Formats: sequence, C-alpha cells, structure tokens
Amino acid sequence: MKEYQTITEISGPLVFAEVDEAIGYDEIVEIETAQGETLRGQVLESSDGVVAIQVFEGTSGIDKNASVRFLGETMKMPVTEDLLGRVLDGSGRPIDGGPDIVPEERQDIVGAAINPYSREYPEEFIETGVSAIDGMNTLVRGQKLPIFSSSGQPHSELAMQIARQASVPEEEEGDDDEGSEFAVIFGAMGITAEEANEFMEDFERTGALERSVVFMNLADDPAVERTVTPRMVLTTAEYLAFEKDYHVLVILTDMTNYCEALREIGAAREEVPGRRGYPGYMYTDLAQLYERAGRIEGREGSVTQIPILTMPGDDDTHPIPDLTGYITEGQIYVDPDLNSQGLQPPVNVLPSLSRLMDDGIGEGLTREDHADVSDQMYAAYAEGEDLRDLVNIVGREALSERDNKYLDFADRFEEEFIDQGFDTNRDLEETLEIGWDLLSMLPTEELNRVDEEFIEKYYREDVSADADETETEATAD
Repeated sequence: MKEYQTITEISGPLVFAEVDEAIGYDEIVEIETAQGETLRGQVLESSDGVVAIQVFEGTSGIDKNASVRFLGETMKMPVTEDLLGRVLDGSGRPIDGGPDIVPEERQDIVGAAINPYSREYPEEFIETGVSAIDGMNTLVRGQKLPIFSSSGQPHSELAMQIARQASVPEEEEGDDDEGSEFAVIFGAMGITAEEANEFMEDFERTGALERSVVFMNLADDPAVERTVTPRMVLTTAEYLAFEKDYHVLVILTDMTNYCEALREIGAAREEVPGRRGYPGYMYTDLAQLYERAGRIEGREGSVTQIPILTMPGDDDTHPIPDLTGYITEGQIYVDPDLNSQGLQPPVNVLPSLSRLMDDGIGEGLTREDHADVSDQMYAAYAEGEDLRDLVNIVGREALSERDNKYLDFADRFEEEFIDQGFDTNRDLEETLEIGWDLLSMLPTEELNRVDEEFIEKYYREDVSADADETETEATAD
C-alpha cells in the first residue's frame, strides 16, 4: 500500500492526485489531513498518472499536504442477519448506539447483475395494506414499482405506511416459501433531520424496526455519500434475499436527491451535461440500481423495490421520472389535487400503473374476482372524472340518471376506497369488499367488465336499491 502527498487540485467533493502506478476504478482511498483526521473516499476516475477521488465526508480540511493511501480494494458492505433492527448512516456505519457490526461476509456494493436466464418472472402478491395499491396497482415480489410525487406531498407518510404494513399473505406461501421471512430495507437519501426523526419515531412506535434495516443519509451529509447509500441498501437486500431466503422490500427515498448528487459530481468533474444539466449516463446509473430487483431461479428469497422520487415542478417529463419510467414496471402517482382535498393517501389511480399486476392477481394468486373488480372500478372512476368536467359546463341537472350514478360513484370511490388514512391497514379481502359496495351503486348492465358469475356472487342488491332511493329523493327535492 503506497502513500502519496501529490494532491494537485481540490474541486467541490473531488480531490485530484498524481500517481505512478495503475489505480483501479472504485478503489477505496484514505486521506489523512494535516490535522490528523482520516477521511474515506473512492476512485471516481483513473487515467495515466492522475486519479479523481470523491471524498465521502467532504473535502473540508484537505489541503495539498494531505496524505493519500490507496487500499487496493473496492467498497464493501459488512452483511449479517443481525443487521435487522439496526440504524446505519448512508455509508453503512451504525448510528443507533448499538454494538459494532460483526459481519458474516463483506460484499462488494456494486453487486452482480442477475443473469436473465436465471431470473424468475414476478407473479406473487405483496400486500401493502393500501387499497389504491393492492386493489388497483398491485405490487408483486421481484417488481420495481416507483412512487411519483412532488414537493410538499405526503409521500413520506405513504412510505412509512408501506414499510410497517407490507407483508406476504399466508395464502401466498407455498411449499417453496416455507420458512421465508419478510424484511424491509429502508434507504433515505438527502432527507431533513425532521423527516428522519419522524421515520424513526414511526418505526419504533409500530415495532416495524425489528424486521427492518434503516440507512439514513441526511440533507447536511455529504452529497457524495448519497451515491453510495442505495448500493449499500441493495447489497444488504440481496444478501438477506438470496443467501438468507427473506422476501425483502426495498424503499428508497428520495431518488431525486440521489440524481442531484450525480449532477453535482458531474459538474465538479466538468463533464459535458445532458438533459437539464444531469449527466448523460444517468439512465445507465439508475438502471444499475433498479435492475437489482428480482427473483432468482432456485432461490426462495426476492428483492422488491419501491423507489420514491419528487418530480421537480410536478413534471413527469423531467429526466428523473422520465428515465425511471423507462426502467421500472409502472408507477404510483401521489396527486396534489387529491392531497388538497384531504385524501390520505392521495393516490391517483388513473395515471398509476403496475405492469405486472395481471400476473400477480386472480385465481390461485389473490381472490378470483380481483382483476374484474379492478378493471370495472377503473373504468367507472374514469367516466366519473370525465363527467365532472362536463358538470362544470352544463350543471348536474342537465345530466342523465346514468351519468349522475357515475358522478356519485367517483365521489364515493375517493371518499371510501382511496381515503383510508395513513394508519389503516386493509387486507385484500376488505379492499375488494369495499370495491363491490361501490360497484353495486351501478346497475348490473353497466358492469360490462365483470364476469356474470362474480356479479351473482358478490353484487349487493341492497346497496343498489339504496342508491336508487337516494337518487329518487334528490330528484324530487
């Protein structure tokens, strides 16, 4: 291990040093300042005679007299099953006051891509307890399903709700899953201290911390550390899933802060910027993270991802949500208009999508009528939304009896199905029962997306009669 005192330039989070040997990309570096402080870094770029080092703790205190040591290995995450219940900083060091981690292994944080031939297709249901997701945009094991939000929206509350409620339903556990446990790996990047305190209070109050590993990178932590945090999270998830047979749900928030860190580092390296100043390789970088979700043939565990990102200006054509949408299998939209109406969680199901939902629901996977109920509610709510625009022009009195039924459906769908509160955990059975209560407001001839067998079994005649009576009274008034 050689030591150099050849720093030539310090630019933002980067340090440039001259070397006389080949230095590997991503190699770990220790920098000792004149004050005796030791800082950690990683080789970001290596060329003939010069290396660029990104310093995790920031470059404050480093001058050209500092010593640089190259350790000859890439960054590794110490992994063990005992990480469950622990809180770590963004670079994997304990911050909960607990004992030091005694690892069973130390694994490279870059990870290895899953061989497409060995990938198992995701088709097993994960229950989040949130009706707008379970009923309309179902999450399945091994999927990557992001949440698209914007500044000021309660995506943090939704993330906490999913983290404490998510589970694998017992009826989903077959012989292959016997003994498999469920774990949540929560990675926070660039969040405020207030948000961090809320997350921790919620984890501790609900007992969710016992089955979770929490990584915390705060807003005042170095931006460079943000680029390491999701890789630490996913390395831990892969270890628990593929070596300890856990079904792991990874929640990453906020991917926008991660991408801003990429942009900051790119600017320090004086790279030619891509769209809106973000690096041209951001698509590749995000894909390296998102594609670490999945199932492997012959392994019982799985890694499922819910990345959360705040869209700047609530613009889903912005590069971050745009590229995320290309890589992932759908998206859940947190809607500011629904939030302003007080709905909790304010999930707009119309632009939301889970591309793998059809493979994870239905007979043998969830309740037999799940797909039909979801399709019919989606169609009815969409029609009700269109009619709301018409009401603003012609008034409700000008609409037909049928149109008024759809308007009532849209109102009750938001009030009863979407607005469940952040502390309510609904199982799928309850979600579908609420769905049938709502669909029973409509005449059976309008349920053209539901099998006749299910209408006979689940349709509520009493609800339909009450709806007709209420409408008659309203017309008379």
